[in-house]
Amino acid sequence: MRLHVDRRHGRVLELLRERGTLRVADLARELGVSPVTLRRDVETLAAQGRLQRLHGAVVWPGETGELPVKVGQLKEGAVVGMVVPTTEYYYADVVRGAREAVEERGARLVVALSRYLPGEDSVQVDRLLAAGVDGLLLTPSWDRGVPGPGEGLRITERPVPIVLVERSAPHGHPAAALDRVRSDHAHGAAEAVRHLASLGHRCVVLAAQESPTSVRLRRGYDAAVEALGLRPAPASSPARQPPATEAERFERTFAYLREAIEEHGASAAILHSDADAIVLVPRLRAHGVRVPEDLSVITYDDEVAALADLPLTAVAPAKRTVGRRAAELLLSRLTEPSGTREPGQHIEILPELRIRASCGAPLSRA
Repeated sequence: MRLHVDRRHGRVLELLRERGTLRVADLARELGVSPVTLRRDVETLAAQGRLQRLHGAVVWPGETGELPVKVGQLKEGAVVGMVVPTTEYYYADVVRGAREAVEERGARLVVALSRYLPGEDSVQVDRLLAAGVDGLLLTPSWDRGVPGPGEGLRITERPVPIVLVERSAPHGHPAAALDRVRSDHAHGAAEAVRHLASLGHRCVVLAAQESPTSVRLRRGYDAAVEALGLRPAPASSPARQPPATEAERFERTFAYLREAIEEHGASAAILHSDADAIVLVPRLRAHGVRVPEDLSVITYDDEVAALADLPLTAVAPAKRTVGRRAAELLLSRLTEPSGTREPGQHIEILPELRIRASCGAPLSRA
C-alpha cells in the first residue's frame, strides 16, 4: 500500500513538473483516483514543500507563469456542495439564499438531501466530494441542533472548507471550530416574550414541537421570563412515551395549553410552529378560549402565519439571509491565498417580530 502511494505521489509531481499548473479534478481523472484521495496526496506533498496548493489547483514550486486562480477570485467552474435535511418548508429559503450568493460569483450550487436518515449526512457528503465540489455548506441531521454523544467527530477531516448552517457544536467538540451561520432562535423567542410582556401579560406559555429549534426557543423563553420578572408558566407534563402520531401530539399540546390557561392563568402563548398554531387556535376558540381577547398568540417561523383566518403575529427567522451569509463565508474561504486563513467565524442572524392581529390590544393592568 505504501509503495502504491509513493508511486502516485511521484506521478503527480512528474505531471506537475511537465505542465506547471494542474486542476485537482483533472489530475484525479487522469490518475484514475477519487478527488478525495488526490486532495489528501496534494496536502501531503504541499506539507513537504514539493508543490504549491491553491483551492482546486496545484502549482509547481517556483512557477512564475500566470496562476489559474487569482487571489480573491474564484476559479472557473467552482462548485459548492450543500447538504440539508430537506428543501421544503424552512430550508427552501435557506437554499434559495445560498444559491443566489453562489451564482452571483459565477459558481454553481449542488444540493443533496439527508431526509434526517441516520448516517445519510456522511453518505451525501462523500458523494459530493467524489464529484469534486470545492466546499461544503452542511446542515447535519442532529436532533437537537447540536451533535449527540459520538456524533460528528470526524466532520473536520473533510478535505474542503465547511460552513455549518443552522447548526453548532459544543465547546471541545471537533466541529466547534468550524465556521457557522445560524438563526439566533433564543433571541427570537425572547423578543416574543418581551413583546407580550409589553402588552401587560404576566404569564406567557411556550408550546414548541420537538425539533433542533425548540431547545434554543426554550433557552430564550426562560431567560426572558426571568429577566422580565414574569410568572413562570407550568412545565409541560413529561410525556410517558413519544407521541405515536401527529394527532396524539396535537392532543397533548392542546391539553397543555388549556391547563396553562384555566388552572395557571396564562394569558399569552408562543406556539412553534405556524402549522401547529393554525390547527390549535381554532380548537381553542371552539372551546371558549377567544384569541386574542382571552389569549394572545405569537407563532414561530412565519411560513404561513399571515394566511390564517386570524392573521398571526409571528417571529420570522431570516432564512434567506442565513443561506446567503453562509455561502458568502464559504466563498471567502475558497478565495483565500494559499497558506493563509482568516480566523473562524460564528455568525448569528437575528429573527424579526412581525405584528398581526393575534396579539390583540394591551391588557388592563391589575
